Amino acid sequence: MTSRLRLGVVGIVVLSLFAALLARLWYLQVLAAPTFRVAATANEVRLVYDEAPRGRILDRNGKVLVDNRVAQAITLARADARRHPEVVDRLAVLLGMSDTDVNGRIADPRFTPYKPVPIAVDVDKAKLVYIREHQGDFPGVDISQFPERSYPNGTLGAHLVGYVGEINDAELADRKGKGYRPGDSIGKSGVEQTYESDLRGQPGLSKLEVDAHGRVLRSLGTRPAVQGHDLRLTADLDVQRLAEESLAQGLDAARHTYDRASRKDFAAPAGAVVVMDPRDGSILALASNPSFDPASFVNGIRPDVFAGLQSPDSHFPLNDRAIQGLYSPGSTFKLATAIAALEKGVVTPSTTYNDTGVFHLPHCAGKCTFRNALGEAHGRVALQRAITVSSDFYFYTLGAAFWSGRGSVGDSAIQDVARSLSLGERTGIALPAEAKGLIPDPENRERRHDANAKAVPNGQWFIGDNVNMAIGQGEVSITPLQLANAYATFANGGTVFQPRVAERVVSQSGAVVRELAPVVNRRVGLPAAVRDPVMAGLRGVPADPQGTGRAAFQGFDLGAFPVAGKTGTAQIVGSQDTALFVAMAPAGDPRYVVAAVMEESGFGGEAAAPVVRRILQGIAGQRVDPAGRGGGVD
Repeated sequence: MTSRLRLGVVGIVVLSLFAALLARLWYLQVLAAPTFRVAATANEVRLVYDEAPRGRILDRNGKVLVDNRVAQAITLARADARRHPEVVDRLAVLLGMSDTDVNGRIADPRFTPYKPVPIAVDVDKAKLVYIREHQGDFPGVDISQFPERSYPNGTLGAHLVGYVGEINDAELADRKGKGYRPGDSIGKSGVEQTYESDLRGQPGLSKLEVDAHGRVLRSLGTRPAVQGHDLRLTADLDVQRLAEESLAQGLDAARHTYDRASRKDFAAPAGAVVVMDPRDGSILALASNPSFDPASFVNGIRPDVFAGLQSPDSHFPLNDRAIQGLYSPGSTFKLATAIAALEKGVVTPSTTYNDTGVFHLPHCAGKCTFRNALGEAHGRVALQRAITVSSDFYFYTLGAAFWSGRGSVGDSAIQDVARSLSLGERTGIALPAEAKGLIPDPENRERRHDANAKAVPNGQWFIGDNVNMAIGQGEVSITPLQLANAYATFANGGTVFQPRVAERVVSQSGAVVRELAPVVNRRVGLPAAVRDPVMAGLRGVPADPQGTGRAAFQGFDLGAFPVAGKTGTAQIVGSQDTALFVAMAPAGDPRYVVAAVMEESGFGGEAAAPVVRRILQGIAGQRVDPAGRGGGVD
């Protein structure tokens, strides 16, 4: 190859390399410039979010149940912690923490690397002053403020309002794309959870310019946080307090009352009260005992405190027994049996049975004898009287009659009425984890047996099951809310409302964002021929000399504020009796329904009725007596 040829080849190679280089530069600087410009900007600008204050939770009169307050926090910049490791030791000593705890907070991925990390919240004022006076010893340490939940009424309404905690992985996955980030607060129970989207505000945003090492160079602008909307509940703060105090006093009274059956005082570990407006389904009070302090969840609950709330010894305070507790209704269930008997023509209001105190099943080969409470005989009684004195014999007879006449009235006439009143069915209340309960019948007994023969050994339904169910015993299980809703339906003449806990969502300017109107689930036929005799029997419970609630209502002005109600005592195998009482007032045109259920507390007339009486006294403006125990049974 000649020299000229070799030089030509080299020239072509050099020109090709230059062409390739120029093409690459042109691509990077012209074609790909927008893409790399975005990448460069993203590398320089960091977005930092500040959680917004949540909306307040108010009662129906505008009184504050849940608010926000400004908390003081001691913060430490990560860069300064790296440059001055001795500051970690000094902070740990000052705050009574270990170096491991402080370093754990610094390394916590919940906190953005571009802002100081909160090391401690709500520290003593003296420690804040000490840091300010010795700032030179604490480089990178500052005092910041941020909003957190506060509870001006302490534990009042804890189960209703719920609590707030840090979002977990599952909640974060469920809300992908909705602006939630690790470390954010979220409603965990109660209306805090149900109305999360209303209460949660719009986070604040800061744009920060940082260098290649992540150090903040300057702020490129901020967007302030916007507080969430307020939520106005249907609850009345004063009625809620009255309900909680009355329930607590009633349980305490039961614990000091001797149980003749078990030969010891009643355990009375827990209970619930529901106060409801039957005209629109509004919940005026929802009490569950034992309760908890929602403030303990602010900034993360201590492990030992949370373990205590989960301990059987504490009777699981986080459980909202008003909507989650499942109980046998006892004689309060007789409302459904009585309505079914009149609707189906099994009896008329004037039909009588001779109550001897002992009911014998016809053609019986198993458990053949059923007795009244304490074996008391009431003589010949019609429906109204049977309700007033709570004659189990009368309703045992109805249960047997429904079984004998099932060919004409159907296999589940009583059960159908019970379910139509919302017993054994979720009410749809806007609170999480509402329990369902059970109204047993031949069909679901067989179905449950087929699904789990160990839990339900016998799939057949017998006359004894019908007799037992007629007085609310056996497998029947309901929640206190369902009990209140059933009697509210009866009180208003047959409208089954979805119980509601909130009236409206309101902006911080006071404008109504949306109204939460009453919802009608269905309507139940309650003609006067059915409703009137049953109501007459219920009115006799607190007023008649032989009424099972009479002793509890001694001294109550029934003339000024007439009450209709029903006692209930549910027998539980292996436990003391559950006490129940539910009332409607004023009886002529009910505006209030109050239901109380108390675990292992004895007779409904002795334990639960005084609790309801005290609540009604407060509502009616009568002098409120201390919660005591009456002398009635059932």
